[in-house]
Amino acid sequence: MNKLYIGNLNENVTAEDLVKTFDDNKIPYSGQFLMKTGYAFVDCPDDQWAMKAIEAFSGKVELHGKHIEVEHSVPKKQRYLCPAHLLVNTTLYGQTDFPAFSVPAARIDVHRKENAGAAEKPISIHSTPEGCSSACRLILDIMQQEAKDTKTAEEVPLKILAHNNFVGRLIGKEGRNLKKVEQDTDTKITISPLQDLTVYNPERTITVKGPIEACCLAETEIMKKVREAYDNDMAAMNQQTHLIPGLNLGALGLFPPSGSMPPPPSGNSASPYGSFGAPEQETVHVYIPAQAVGAIIGKKGQHIKQLSRFAGASIKIAPAEAPDSKMRMVIVTGPPEAQFKAQGRIYGKLKEENFFGPKEEVKLETHIKVAAAAAGRVIGKGGKTVNELQNLTAAEVVVPREQTPDENDQVIVKIIGHFYASQLAQRKIRDILTQVRQQQKGGMGERQGERQGPHPGPVLSEMGPSQGLAQEPRPQRK
Repeated sequence: MNKLYIGNLNENVTAEDLVKTFDDNKIPYSGQFLMKTGYAFVDCPDDQWAMKAIEAFSGKVELHGKHIEVEHSVPKKQRYLCPAHLLVNTTLYGQTDFPAFSVPAARIDVHRKENAGAAEKPISIHSTPEGCSSACRLILDIMQQEAKDTKTAEEVPLKILAHNNFVGRLIGKEGRNLKKVEQDTDTKITISPLQDLTVYNPERTITVKGPIEACCLAETEIMKKVREAYDNDMAAMNQQTHLIPGLNLGALGLFPPSGSMPPPPSGNSASPYGSFGAPEQETVHVYIPAQAVGAIIGKKGQHIKQLSRFAGASIKIAPAEAPDSKMRMVIVTGPPEAQFKAQGRIYGKLKEENFFGPKEEVKLETHIKVAAAAAGRVIGKGGKTVNELQNLTAAEVVVPREQTPDENDQVIVKIIGHFYASQLAQRKIRDILTQVRQQQKGGMGERQGERQGPHPGPVLSEMGPSQGLAQEPRPQRK
């Protein structure tokens, strides 16, 4: 690929500046520089000159006070936002210059400086699925030849890095997906254990052993499933980019880094709430299958401790209500961003541990408590507000009948649905409660015609806008 993208340009940089830069470094180019605000494009005579330009300029040349960045320009129709990540043996890697080879419409990054002294180094391939597979094949060929020539290894397995959020769907229920890939490609595939994961290293290593041709077939099938999981999660996340004002979803660690992530909030404030002060603490009860408690806690409580630190929330598992309880309550306490992070990891953990099928959405029931006098506002006159909530969020929202307010004069609102639906419903309900509090502080009192009490307004049916969202077993509470 010959076309180059030149980024991080000062707005004062001109085409003449770039012409001089290329001429001074004796890098030929074809045609004219196409100038845009902050970036530019230019063609090189061939792939080798394009690679030399990238190596000579990117991060090394300063124009008008800014170091320019140069990389291959991949047409929009050929871009793929989920790159392939491989691991290579450093013994062989030291003798191999991977970026020197050419793969159409692909950018290959060798992370030489990461984990100094490590036995293996990561390689990222940015391209279409076909481009990633072609580059993977070339890398395997090079590694195998190096191993043969230097007699340093009898077998060079293919090692793919995949974010832990996607691995559960790759494995499938009872390992069926992975077994099928092994059978179809005649390879042996293993995945690094969960114990190797940390908050700062959420990727697992997928090791594929077999002949090169078989490994390449397996890579195609593995990455197909990883990309499907990525696409599904990104589609859901992009619908919720304004879920919490100013929240940087890309920084939460729920997904691997990608150019499609929404940008961080503007301004200097680290708080997603800007000048409105510190967000208040919230308590949410999340109900999970009883058999999943061990997975959430982890060995010697390590997973729940890591999760609590990562999210910045208090996370506790309540005792079982009865010896044969099928569901257990997880109590999450923290501000909205912490709720999002903690609940997101809980949903993800249940999926990756195969408590839900590979094509099955993880749908859980969560409870939040509201003042009994405010419950009518959640329902709305004639059920209007709660029906709008269900239509907007795709979650089932229920204020159960015949509730007796607790010692704090609060009642429960149930929310049932997949993660993003639940999060959006929680935020909308919190907004309603904030409005109620503000009105009470302003002395506005209750609106004309609203009924007060523990179960004002009509009771919601479990049918209607969110029919079918409550199919998973959930606790039967009076």
